[in-house]
Amino acid sequence: MTSKLSAEDQARVDSVLHRGVNSTERKPFRVWTLFAALLALLTVMSLISFYIAWRHGVV
Repeated sequence: MTSKLSAEDQARVDSVLHRGVNSTERKPFRVWTLFAALLALLTVMSLISFYIAWRHGVV
């Protein structure tokens, strides 16, 4: 794939991409960790709501 930018413009783009927030190394996004955390949070909230309902005689 050929670049549509001139060499000067490509150099400017490269310099912007290599400074500031764009140059920060990041860990890869972990979908399964997020899924597990959400599942754990929903489980805890469900158990708390079940306990509250049980204490008030709803269940």
